[in-house]
Amino acid sequence: MKYRNSLMGAAVLLAASSAHAAAQAATAAKLPPVRPLGAVERTSVELLGAVSTTRALSDGRVLVNDIIGRRVLMFDPTLATFTVVADTTPATGNAYSSRFGGLMAYKGDSSLFIDPTSLSMLVIDSKGMIGRVMSVPRANDAQALIGGPNGNPGFDAQGRLVYRAPPQIRFGGPGGRPPEGAQRPTGSAMVMPEFPDSQAVIRVELASRKVDTVGFLKVPRPKMNVTQDSAGRMQMSSVINPMPATDDWAILADGSIAFLRGLDYHVDWVRPDGSRESSGKLPFQWRHLSDSDKVAFIDSAKTAMEKVRAAAVARMGTPGQAGAPGPIPMAGAEAMAGAQVMVFRSGGPP
Repeated sequence: MKYRNSLMGAAVLLAASSAHAAAQAATAAKLPPVRPLGAVERTSVELLGAVSTTRALSDGRVLVNDIIGRRVLMFDPTLATFTVVADTTPATGNAYSSRFGGLMAYKGDSSLFIDPTSLSMLVIDSKGMIGRVMSVPRANDAQALIGGPNGNPGFDAQGRLVYRAPPQIRFGGPGGRPPEGAQRPTGSAMVMPEFPDSQAVIRVELASRKVDTVGFLKVPRPKMNVTQDSAGRMQMSSVINPMPATDDWAILADGSIAFLRGLDYHVDWVRPDGSRESSGKLPFQWRHLSDSDKVAFIDSAKTAMEKVRAAAVARMGTPGQAGAPGPIPMAGAEAMAGAQVMVFRSGGPP
């Protein structure tokens, strides 16, 4: 009897495993549809340094933030002509005075230009004119409002400004003591900073400056090392995971906030009414990397990082417009150098 029960249990487990494998195979087969871009309908003649943000208006005009050229331009619907909204010349009151600035949608067809140097948000009306000026809600977060690799800020359904807050880097523990596990070279008072492994996405009411946290993102956490020789000279280096499991976020037109989870490819939602829900995991297949694949990936990552670093150093030594120092390029800016603005016809399924 005991032997027969064991056989029956094994059969049940085998059937369950087979059913689970079949379900996984069926799920993996339901990949999301490919959504190809349509044909290019219009292309701007004006070459731009690097397009960090575009803002389409209701009548077809397009606001463009050229973060390398330090200009905000308003193109007509055909992209044939444009007017300068902000740049580094007296004609616009040196509105683009910062090394880099941000652009985001505001009420209706108005927009906000973020100037982190003056801690200001300039309101651009529907005609492309700069009107009133507001202060950024939190001075320490001004650069976080520029967008780019940290996600583009925006407003939710209640008019609150949503953005990814800067990381809280610790340089010491309670009472000034080094945090647990912090590295310090022998005989030195210097303590290496401790980087967090998560960052908050917050929302701010502009009128009251009230802040609350929407959620958290998993972010790469570099490890800082420091060495000191007999002469007291110190050298710092960092160890970076070239293939981290990291999260991202975005705010939709209806004010919904999406948290994209990089570990298992699912999306957590915060809806305009405050409710929370999660989408199903996106089907994908893990790919095993051999040792040679890992070496090749690391080598290519090093080459890319050195290229960006060299370009940044060269650009800082090149005067920008009006004799100002060249801006520090944001992540991805070099790939967009000499870019044009294009309008595509929508294609593929909705």
